[in-house]
Amino acid sequence: MINVNNVSLRFSDKKLFEDVNMKFTHGNCYGVIGANGAGKSTFLKVLSGEVEPNTGDISITPGERLAVLKQDHFQFDEEIVLDTVIMGHTHLYEIMKEKDALYSKGEFTEEDGIRAAELEGEFAELDGWEAEVNAEKLLMGLGIEKNLHHKQMRELNGGEKVKVLLAQALFGSPHILLLDEPTNHLDFKSITWLENFLMDYENTVIVVSHDRHFLNKVCTHMVDIDFNKAKLFVGNYDFWYESSQLALRMMKDQNKKKEEKIQELQAFIARFSSNASKAKQATSRKKMLDKLTIDDIQPSTRRYPFVGFKPDREAGKDILTVEGITKTINGEKILNNVSFTVNKGDKIVFLGKNELAKTTLFKILMGELEADAGTYKWGVTTSQAYLPNDNSSYFNDVELSLIDWLRQYSKEKDETYIRGFLGKMLFSGEEALKMTNVLSGGEKVRCMLSKMMLSGGNVLILDEPTNHLDLESIQAVNDGLTAYDGTILFTSHDYKFIETVANRIIEITPNGLIDRVMEFDDYIESEEIQIKVEEMYNAG
Repeated sequence: MINVNNVSLRFSDKKLFEDVNMKFTHGNCYGVIGANGAGKSTFLKVLSGEVEPNTGDISITPGERLAVLKQDHFQFDEEIVLDTVIMGHTHLYEIMKEKDALYSKGEFTEEDGIRAAELEGEFAELDGWEAEVNAEKLLMGLGIEKNLHHKQMRELNGGEKVKVLLAQALFGSPHILLLDEPTNHLDFKSITWLENFLMDYENTVIVVSHDRHFLNKVCTHMVDIDFNKAKLFVGNYDFWYESSQLALRMMKDQNKKKEEKIQELQAFIARFSSNASKAKQATSRKKMLDKLTIDDIQPSTRRYPFVGFKPDREAGKDILTVEGITKTINGEKILNNVSFTVNKGDKIVFLGKNELAKTTLFKILMGELEADAGTYKWGVTTSQAYLPNDNSSYFNDVELSLIDWLRQYSKEKDETYIRGFLGKMLFSGEEALKMTNVLSGGEKVRCMLSKMMLSGGNVLILDEPTNHLDLESIQAVNDGLTAYDGTILFTSHDYKFIETVANRIIEITPNGLIDRVMEFDDYIESEEIQIKVEEMYNAG
């Protein structure tokens, strides 16, 4: 167990949080959420002891081990992969090194024998004989094949290193596990493995993540860092979000009788209790939720952007035909004879291990790159609105206020009209006068979304639209695209985003496309399709 007692933290003149009091107990997973800059990652550093709070203290039950997901991907470059994982249990690894040093000595003294016996006892107690096997299981579960286990870390690519460091944090079942964005750079198969691992984990997990599907799967509680406070709520992310919206509606409806509010709360809790993904979690979560009262759910003080796309005109039946598009970049064939037809109302997610392939396809379709071979043809009634993965060309060497920046892309030049679109993206009042050269990554994406909404396009092309966004903005974009009845082509690594938006999946492999009209859940869970996917990647 980990106790947080009256903890406050301030950096110079910025207060992150104050008077935080909460307990993190075994058998629970706590998701830490908050707007960008609220202090989520810093809160984990306070819990781990890396950052000292200004007031208060953190206490851990004596004898319990705490593990943290390392963020420095180069720290272990000279180490063997398997050793790097075992290093997650520092004491066990030290025992292993000391044992090896003793047994390799030329002269083995009586004192050495006594020390070796002590070490062997500790080694056995810590399950040392199974250390390599357990480390291998973690690596294999995360998709690191056995042929990489005895290589040096520097021989791995960035995504593989992330997986090894995650295995390191998980190794040896620490009593308290702190994970900062553990799903970054993981494929959907590895994320599913991690979700199942954590759902069965009996100790304490505290996680920061922008992946709502992941938070919904694994979390029993949410820690909301907002307006310099940290509050603990029962339930997963969806329960926190919807309960805060329910509380907001209840607060606004002053005339509603308390009995009616109680009935609404009970119906809401019953729906979430029955929808839990695993029986074990459903039972424990239902017990917690049944104890809630109206006072336990509170309206969120968060501000959510509004994302809504309205086409200037309806598209006809002909949307897009792609035939035999091929593209080689730096000697590597990125797209190989790609052909497909987009139908009216399609909301297509493009998947694939090669990120450049998807981005390149979108750039060709938007006229920013030329294909080596093949053609594409947009329907005459279509108009496209595009959100690129890299938006730097729209902001580099530009020093304009947001109003003047957005005015460039608007037929209507009136400031009030422009402010209306910026206001939907939370750039209101003085914020709308902010200069483009000081914008954060998330703010730039929100500007680009304002530009898209202004365009009135009836086909939306979005390349990783949730990158750089906080949970509030991700939710807003998700809601906007779900409500949009036009045609969408998009890429994403956000499971819930794909699950709720897409009605068709196209996976780009080096050896052709896999094209299915189906739910994303069914696509990921279909053993037949996943075998086909692997065959397509491994062919040739």
